[in-house]
Amino acid sequence: MARKYSKKASTDVERVMKKRKAGTLKSGRSGRKVKSRKQAIAIGLSEARAKGRKVPKKAAKKRKAAKKKTAKKSKR
Repeated sequence: MARKYSKKASTDVERVMKKRKAGTLKSGRSGRKVKSRKQAIAIGLSEARAKGRKVPKKAAKKRKAAKKKTAKKSKR
């Protein structure tokens, strides 16, 4: 089976996790310190996407698309 994420994306996430552990990782506009492990991973993946690395689309978008598809089928 093929890898979901590229190796470069993994290194981006690893770098962000180290920043989080050191206490220097800050979130978007607010600039607050990131304490959550999940949020740190999300930031790393987001940065990897921005660099054009091989990273799957966000899960929320997939779910939303699936809901629309089922809604269209039920109307018919």
